[in-house]
Amino acid sequence: MVVYPDTSFIVSLYGHDANNERAARIAVSLGCALAFTALQRHETRNAFRLAVFRGDITPDQCRAALANVEGDISNGVLLETTVAWADVFSTAEAVGAAHTELLGVRAIDILHVAAACAMGANQFLTFDDRQKKLAGRAGLSVKP
Repeated sequence: MVVYPDTSFIVSLYGHDANNERAARIAVSLGCALAFTALQRHETRNAFRLAVFRGDITPDQCRAALANVEGDISNGVLLETTVAWADVFSTAEAVGAAHTELLGVRAIDILHVAAACAMGANQFLTFDDRQKKLAGRAGLSVKP
């Protein structure tokens, strides 16, 4: 099974927000590694750093979250996954053309859905309501 968590899910899994416990339960229940691309790594790292800027977390909390992400890459909880980015962008254009005007999704959300489609993901994990709708319309099984 290939499971693609978007950044909202990853940040909840490694942060301490309202969805942290739920994300942890879901991740454990799947019993498999979560796909982790260069896009997810970049956006996750930036999300934690932005949380410092906004005053939502301390620099120490940021460093700890980032270290936990890297640790889970090392121990196989997150599986570094390569994708053919040309295919991702081609899929993203098709998905965006079909759904952006109806759902109001952002380009980054489309890229996550397109990456999941390109790698043949079976499940898409997100706490973002628009992205849930987009992933579902793109044919992905969505949780939570």
